[in-house]
Amino acid sequence: MKVPQFRSYVDESDYKNIAQVFERNYIAEGPLSVEFRDKLVELTGANHGVLASNGTLALYMALRALEIGAGDEVIVQNVSFIASANAVEMTGAKPVFVDIPQFDDLTVDLDKIKLNKNTKAIMLAHLFGTVCSNVEAVRDFCKQNNLFLIEDAAQALAITNGTTHAGCFGDAGTFSFYADKTITTAEGGLVVTNNESVHERMVYLRNQGRKSSGTFVHPEIGYNFRMTDIQSALGLSQLTKLNDIISKKQRIAELYHQHLGANVRFLKIRDDFNYIPFRVIAFVNDAEKTMKHMNEAGIEPRSMFYPFHKQPSYAHYNLSPSEFPNSEECFHRGICLPTWVGISEEQIAYTSEKLLEAL
Repeated sequence: MKVPQFRSYVDESDYKNIAQVFERNYIAEGPLSVEFRDKLVELTGANHGVLASNGTLALYMALRALEIGAGDEVIVQNVSFIASANAVEMTGAKPVFVDIPQFDDLTVDLDKIKLNKNTKAIMLAHLFGTVCSNVEAVRDFCKQNNLFLIEDAAQALAITNGTTHAGCFGDAGTFSFYADKTITTAEGGLVVTNNESVHERMVYLRNQGRKSSGTFVHPEIGYNFRMTDIQSALGLSQLTKLNDIISKKQRIAELYHQHLGANVRFLKIRDDFNYIPFRVIAFVNDAEKTMKHMNEAGIEPRSMFYPFHKQPSYAHYNLSPSEFPNSEECFHRGICLPTWVGISEEQIAYTSEKLLEAL
């Protein structure tokens, strides 16, 4: 049996919704992008939001709107997708990596943060469909130390405790609509904020330093971070299926838990927030050997994110593995199981069987 790591959840309804863009002959950013943005802002409960070309540029725009740049330092949790660190690097600031509290708890360990006069912000990443276990404590720490809090919520759309949505605890939060996210526009992103002045700066940043297109007077330096109505039409169609996507993803997680039981350790999930698994994460003694056996059986598991301190692109930081024991353990033990909408119960059972066989 073949079990791919991922397949996008798009269908005929998405195709038909995109057709209206061509019928209107308005394919650049236009009314559908405004509608998509407004629906997303309403979903998150934020005061303001702007669309971005992708999740990485959403992070960059959030950082720039908070006036973070050369000479500044941003604390970044050591286990996340590379964009979390690279977006800081893009601004000219320095990402400072901090270990996670334990191998199955993906957030920044507050006890290991060392502040200096250049520290300006902390970036949290809400990974794999849950909220960081200590986001409230990190928010309070930022307030006490006059730091910005940026939330990389690329994998956390629709994650809420009924009061606060992921991405809305700090000064700015970002989301991604890449092909494997909860809803997709193929590429795309969103930045939300409750700060009106931060929102104002983002409006200029994303549209060539002007508030609206159609003018050649540019009051500020800006760039092109816009989306298109083609993408937004897809996003609007995907939003109509969000509840169905959530229930299907949650059912996948339930099945993995039933099949694997206490034989593996699962990612730490907050039970006071809803959970929409981006991937179901299982921790074993030796992820590499386990995944090799699964691959030979036609399954495509995926490793955990390669910790930043081990990345070749950040080798010039000369960081010691001894500073990041929990990140090291997370990588060596963690396996991302196929969790896409459309995976069959038979495929889930087969994946679980081969994982247990490997153990």
